[in-house]
Amino acid sequence: MKPIRAAYFDCYSGISGDMILGALFDLGVDPGKIRKALNTINLKGYKLKTKQVKRGLISGTKAEVRIDKSPPAKPTARKYSDIKKLLTDSDLSSVVKKNSQEIFKRIARVEAAIHKTTLDKIHFHEVGAVDSIVDIVGGVVAIESLKIDKIFASPLNVGEGFVQCAHGCLPVPAPATLKLLKGVPIFSSGIEKELTTPTGAAMIGFYADKFGSLPGMRIVDDGYGAGDHIIPEMPNMLRVVLGDIYDEPDEELVVIETNIDDMNPEFYESVMDSLFKAGALDVYFTPIIMKKSRPANKVSVLSSEKDREILSEILLRDTSSFGVRFYRVGRMVLEREIKSVKTSWGLVKVKIGKFEGEVVQISPEYEDCKIISLKKKVSIKMIHDEARLQAIKI
Repeated sequence: MKPIRAAYFDCYSGISGDMILGALFDLGVDPGKIRKALNTINLKGYKLKTKQVKRGLISGTKAEVRIDKSPPAKPTARKYSDIKKLLTDSDLSSVVKKNSQEIFKRIARVEAAIHKTTLDKIHFHEVGAVDSIVDIVGGVVAIESLKIDKIFASPLNVGEGFVQCAHGCLPVPAPATLKLLKGVPIFSSGIEKELTTPTGAAMIGFYADKFGSLPGMRIVDDGYGAGDHIIPEMPNMLRVVLGDIYDEPDEELVVIETNIDDMNPEFYESVMDSLFKAGALDVYFTPIIMKKSRPANKVSVLSSEKDREILSEILLRDTSSFGVRFYRVGRMVLEREIKSVKTSWGLVKVKIGKFEGEVVQISPEYEDCKIISLKKKVSIKMIHDEARLQAIKI
């Protein structure tokens, strides 16, 4: 099986746009390639520099955007539409344009919500400045160049205290950062610095497939991107680990279970129907022996995480159970396709399963075969076999 190329962003010291860019340079992305892509944007008066630095005991790469100070630079406030036009008019790839615009749109939306205005009226200050545009677009180009299939990230260290910005003094995390991190696991280790910036929050929020511990992978390389601050308590670096995952499941599901030894057996059918209607992917009963040698049934429900609560509630309300347990499982599935085939007695839908483009499973739909069998007074096996044979010929 072809491995999945994955990157893990270890944000123990937060994350920012320049830290992302620095870490990817440290991983081996060619700065010249990034500069060449950025040069297609109508953005003047800056230079993208890199240098090796140490933060504590760790060496890494510092990505730095140096602004031309002659004539004196003035704070730049751009609208989202201005940034979108800069990207649209550039020669960046369509993927880089799309992803960069989406990241800026994320920031524009939260700024609009904070200032009680519309997307079109928001003026970026720090994020609209040249250095932030370079960090975001440069980071997007770098990520695309690594051909990463999946991105994972640790919980984000956001810092605490206060930060001075164009809007004045703001608490850490800044209001925009906080809104961008909705649904993302965060923490503060007590460092009174802004460790996670709006740019970093927007980028990792856009790219990360999952937040949590380092996934099982075969490590290929790692890189460190340095932050601005010297922090005595820890090395102020973003660590990015690049690796290959060989057995990553297609999706993560939940199994909900309960043991029942005192319910009327006639109720099981109704419970199963209710579970399927509420979104269960599978429901099955397993005969078991419980304490005092009581015969019982273990009810197992396969579910997505989003349906876990409602399915658990059905088990607690509609059965005699006093509690349920659940655990997460991975699932790998074949690529599926439904086709209708013509048999001697009528059309039958057939489910076709493919693995890496090769057909490995063919399964005529039972209900179609059953309906035709009853209507035509023909053996269901004959209908099933001919439907399968016709599907093989496709």
